[in-house]
Amino acid sequence: MLAKRVPTILPPLTLDEAIQTTKVHSVTGVLEDSRGLIPTRPFRAPHHTISDAGLIGGGTIPRPGEVSLAHNGVLFLDELPEFQRSALEVLRQPLEDGLVTISRAITSLTFPARFTLAAAMNPCPCGYFNDPTRECRCTPTQIQRYVQKISGPLLDRIDIHIDVPAVRYKELRGAAPREGSAELRARVMRARQRQLERFRGEKMYSNAQMPSRLIRKVCEIDADSEKLLETAITRLGLSARAHDRILKVARTIADLGDSERIAAKHLSEAVQYRTLDRTYWT
Repeated sequence: MLAKRVPTILPPLTLDEAIQTTKVHSVTGVLEDSRGLIPTRPFRAPHHTISDAGLIGGGTIPRPGEVSLAHNGVLFLDELPEFQRSALEVLRQPLEDGLVTISRAITSLTFPARFTLAAAMNPCPCGYFNDPTRECRCTPTQIQRYVQKISGPLLDRIDIHIDVPAVRYKELRGAAPREGSAELRARVMRARQRQLERFRGEKMYSNAQMPSRLIRKVCEIDADSEKLLETAITRLGLSARAHDRILKVARTIADLGDSERIAAKHLSEAVQYRTLDRTYWT
């Protein structure tokens, strides 16, 4: 349910994005005859039995896969460890480059694949690890083996991984005011506008697209934040890629809070979003 709400808080498609998305859906043959341009960001949720070619694209005459059908939208992979290991590993290129290149003897085609990946998995095979109301029946070895179905290099390319605890009954039925999708979207659009101004002339529109050369310039941090980041990188054994992604997330958190600079609290929050690094990979 949470994953399906993600497209509703993202900024609307620009005309160029709508044209790109429509082209991919048209080539694949899934565009409805009565539709012109696709007006909303796509949401794709393939089953975990999908093949490599179905996810990435392929065939004798290469066709776009789910990652391209999710271009400019959201790709949701539920029960992530149940997907074939080979299918998950080929996600590395599109997550890094926003493109998928499929080579055959007679041709080589490149499809766009810049999407937001959302994935969900249980904390262990039985699903009750760290649950306050149910006892987990799994051994530490079983939990470790289950989580490590997701390779370190793939996990490294995922910016945020957090625990989502079960909602208690009182919270589920409570009447406390909540922030709706419309309010969240307005906040996201303000942050996106800030990023558009920041990257004017750079042919990019979001912090996630920042190359390494811009990170030091855009993601400046003070001495306290520098010490915090050094401690996190050293204790968790994080890679250079994770270092860059933490800074990008911290910059985005600051943008959502209408802050010009990255503060220690923004960086601390970004580090806390590396749950799997802190829990299973240390």
